[in-house]
Amino acid sequence: MGNNKFVPDIKGTLRSHMIELPEVIRNASGIRVFGKRLKSFVFTTDVAIIRNTNADAVIAVYPFTPQPVITAALVLSADVPVFCGVGGGVTTGKRVINLALDAEFKGAMGIVLNGPTSNEVIRLVRETIDIPIVVSVLSEYDDIQARIDAGTTILNVTGAKRTAYIVRKIREKFPEFPIIATGGPTEESIMETIEAGANAITYTPPTSAKIFSGMMNTYRERYKEQENRQK
Repeated sequence: MGNNKFVPDIKGTLRSHMIELPEVIRNASGIRVFGKRLKSFVFTTDVAIIRNTNADAVIAVYPFTPQPVITAALVLSADVPVFCGVGGGVTTGKRVINLALDAEFKGAMGIVLNGPTSNEVIRLVRETIDIPIVVSVLSEYDDIQARIDAGTTILNVTGAKRTAYIVRKIREKFPEFPIIATGGPTEESIMETIEAGANAITYTPPTSAKIFSGMMNTYRERYKEQENRQK
């Protein structure tokens, strides 16, 4: 009998150069959303990266006022589920509700609300849309119970170096509530966050500029080698 756990890996010639998320993320339990099990979220709004990564889903939050045209571009470009930021910090009130509904209509699997979002806005969004509401958590002092009562579906813990600690503190009171968390830059920090209780991990990839810079350096080295041969 063959090995039932062997996973064949198929890649195209042109798409073999892609951003592959750290394999350690597969140790997370994942969150099942509408039947799809999601363990890894790539944190980006770069459509080129979105088309060239092996992440299970995209979490697209950006530091500008959310715009429906951006949501449309992200959802259209992705071949995996997209969770779109719809404000909650600078953008508040009725506009957040409208943006959330628009994101659902455009095909987003979930929406993301910033940490400063009031529970009243979360409650109004919950009454308006059916897709998951992801709410960012910045500190262990956030009133998690109030967030859940308002209609939060998933917590998104983003506490920089303190992320694992915050996840652990939340897990002590809410052992089964879904948590996405930033994993940090190393496999060790990612594993620490998973062991603290995160169900899924967000990963920040290198920028297109940084990747392209590395490729250009490789090309330059090739030209130098050719020049040396001709001398």
